[in-house]
Amino acid sequence: MKEEKQEQNVNEVQSGKEKKKKERYKKEIVSLKEEVEKMKVSLKEADEKVLRANAELINYRKRKDEEVGKLLKYSNEDIAKELLPIVDNFERAIAMDDTNLDDQLSKFLEGFKMIYSHLVSALNKYEIKAIDGYNKPFDPTYHQAVMTAKVEGVEPGMVVEVLQKGYLLKDKVIRPAMVKVSE
Repeated sequence: MKEEKQEQNVNEVQSGKEKKKKERYKKEIVSLKEEVEKMKVSLKEADEKVLRANAELINYRKRKDEEVGKLLKYSNEDIAKELLPIVDNFERAIAMDDTNLDDQLSKFLEGFKMIYSHLVSALNKYEIKAIDGYNKPFDPTYHQAVMTAKVEGVEPGMVVEVLQKGYLLKDKVIRPAMVKVSE
């Protein structure tokens, strides 16, 4: 019986050790599972950060490409604004011509007309075009009303006279037309 008790004690000790081992393994497994879950969460956060960074980079590229496109598209705006007063002065000079084409003034203005036509064709080449506003409804996008007048037979809000031409560079107004509008 003593042997049985000893054997039983040995078995109990061994089973106690095994239980402790099993409990230790269970704790380690639980700890490892928790660590795996933390790593999964960390990996998911890192993936989200990478996706956000990629989206920001794509948006930055789009914005940059848009800005560069606009800069290139409207790169001639400054020079066009400098040339427009010259075109205005040529138009004023040419308007001085009368119906007598044999006088000195007409012969002199003939050269002006050639220079003017070359200048206008150069502007057209770079898509700088005059805004046609005469007998059209007033549009504040393209026109700047500087005067109003009552004109018989013309409905209100119509452009009755263009005092200074306006110009577009491609699709952008670089100078609105100064106009007289009917009341």
